[in-house]
Amino acid sequence: MKKIGIIGCGWLGTRIAASMLGRYNIYTTATSKDKTKELSSRGFNASLASFPDYQLGEKIKQWNEIHGMDAVIITVPLSGKSCCASSLYNRIQHLLSFIGDFKGQMFVMSSTGVYPDLPGEYTEESLSVESVQGERLIRNQYPQTNILRLAGLMGDNRLLKNYNITNLKAPVNHIHYKDICRVIEQMIEKGSEGKLYNVVAPQHPSKGQVMNAQKDMPPSEEKEIVSEGKVILSSKLVSEMDFLFEYPDPATFHLNNTDQQP
Repeated sequence: MKKIGIIGCGWLGTRIAASMLGRYNIYTTATSKDKTKELSSRGFNASLASFPDYQLGEKIKQWNEIHGMDAVIITVPLSGKSCCASSLYNRIQHLLSFIGDFKGQMFVMSSTGVYPDLPGEYTEESLSVESVQGERLIRNQYPQTNILRLAGLMGDNRLLKNYNITNLKAPVNHIHYKDICRVIEQMIEKGSEGKLYNVVAPQHPSKGQVMNAQKDMPPSEEKEIVSEGKVILSSKLVSEMDFLFEYPDPATFHLNNTDQQP
């Protein structure tokens, strides 16, 4: 059975771990003792680890459990939009020390938020890894890293209707967490390395259409026109991986949503 490490076991990391449990030996990290106890009780073999934005006097020790792992999945935020360049650099340096000289498969959960907030269609070729600080620093150290640029994370308790939304005619770029789990697992089994993929549902209804569907409101008799906006394409993932989305339409993410997790 393959040994998989998940660094950062928050909302997404926990769901990735749960989807793999039973097929892989799962090892995770968390930032508090209570969270490590909870994760370990679920069979996720948790270790205490954090990656601060400030510079430390001593390097963070390498993760003991990383030896013999087949793949490492990093869900720690590395896109850079939420912090300054120096803070992100410090966080990544601590992360590199924790990973050490790992040679196995590696996955970084990046974000489609790295693309400009301008109308148009965006593919992986629209913005290189070299142009994104977090992606570049990881890829330079570990050339085998697969970078997954994730759209807005949805599923379970994450529904658009629960947020304050503006510009209801703008298209959405969303992804159901279950499809993220399936992408990662397929790439692990294929032994993929050095890939860059947008992971986003192929349909882009408007925010208003998604909200109405989640509120069980009847669709308008007139076809709603989605305004021009930012649209992230996942065609490269579909063509190279022959990937078939289980949840292609964000307006239906909430249906059959009976397996919520804490």
